[in-house]
Amino acid sequence: MQRDEFFRNARDDRTGPLHGVVVLEATTAWAGPLGGCVLADLGADVIRVDLPGSPGGSYWPPMLPGTDLPLSHETVNRNKRSVSVDLRRPDGQALFLDLVEQCDIVLENFKPGTFDGWGIGYEACRARKADIVFVSISGWGQYGPWSERPGYDPAALAAGGWMSLNGAVDGGPTKAPTFLADDLAGLHGALGAIAALHHRDQTGEGQHVDVALLDALLFQSNGHLTAGATGLPQPRWGSEVPGSVPTCAYACSDGMVYIAVVLDAHWRALCEVMGRQEFATAPGFATNVERTGSRDAVNAMVGHYCVGRTSAEVVAELNAAGVVVAKVNSYAEAAAEPHVQAREMLVPVTLADGSVHPLTAPAAKFSRTPTGIRRRAPRPGEQTDEVLDAFGLVVEQRQDLRRDGII
Repeated sequence: MQRDEFFRNARDDRTGPLHGVVVLEATTAWAGPLGGCVLADLGADVIRVDLPGSPGGSYWPPMLPGTDLPLSHETVNRNKRSVSVDLRRPDGQALFLDLVEQCDIVLENFKPGTFDGWGIGYEACRARKADIVFVSISGWGQYGPWSERPGYDPAALAAGGWMSLNGAVDGGPTKAPTFLADDLAGLHGALGAIAALHHRDQTGEGQHVDVALLDALLFQSNGHLTAGATGLPQPRWGSEVPGSVPTCAYACSDGMVYIAVVLDAHWRALCEVMGRQEFATAPGFATNVERTGSRDAVNAMVGHYCVGRTSAEVVAELNAAGVVVAKVNSYAEAAAEPHVQAREMLVPVTLADGSVHPLTAPAAKFSRTPTGIRRRAPRPGEQTDEVLDAFGLVVEQRQDLRRDGII
């Protein structure tokens, strides 16, 4: 299928499938902003609440080349607007609740109890707008023995067991190179918000959605939590997979490739390419179950085939044979891949300082309501007057709040 064929029925009058949904986001770091980013990418009007005078909640190095703009902020806050409100002070809290009345979703990721202490928690928001969907993302959740602890991504990776299985077979526990628990919690926060909106539209009822980094990570553990609870062994496998052989990274003359043989038919095709047809049906090699018992011999055979070829040669030969294979790329190499470019996963965006940089685009493609990067990440508080105008806050009130440092 060609791109134009996929989007042949696309509309150009909608921001995305969540067009018309208004989100009030008061978040910091990554999980909360990522949840807001997903909703914004899907077309919602996401209004960030930033502390007056702060650089924003996702402001850390590295900076984009030649700018004072953090890659983190530009990545996770695109498609949003920003207002500056001091939520620690009574007038700021009152303003926040005024804004809640005209929103569909509130998204926050502060330590549990913080918003209640400020008088803007779920019950306070619900008193102002009964059908509000209030999403809380935290390290450990709104209840439970750990709920009052502070929590960050690596702590969830450690506590949830994930780190114990990651890394080289003979190495120590290793965290993910990305904010994996944050990313998953942000995705579940956005998914929970959308599900709660569906319920609201059916019943008129709002609700509080509680997402923990730990819970999101455990849910996405491919059954490892159940395995741990039932005493199943859980060895570390590095780049290999326990139930299929050969499935591993192999060295070529100029880099590495990852080959994944799950079907016996693919093993037979691989043997044909390697010129080792006798192993396609040989005892100890013919089936996946047999090959798990001959792992070292199989890996040696595949490794010998790869090491005398370039990664491009291996990829071309195995793709032609229908065997799953991919070059092990750096992110720089991935960015240059024609397929990544064809999928428009990097979009040139003009940022606040006028520079143009490629930002990572939304993952899901919608044929009827296309999504994309509609606007750059805002400077903190950049749209304060724009938003308050639209929400009906009169200029005189605004002047007083600005004088007192509330906005």
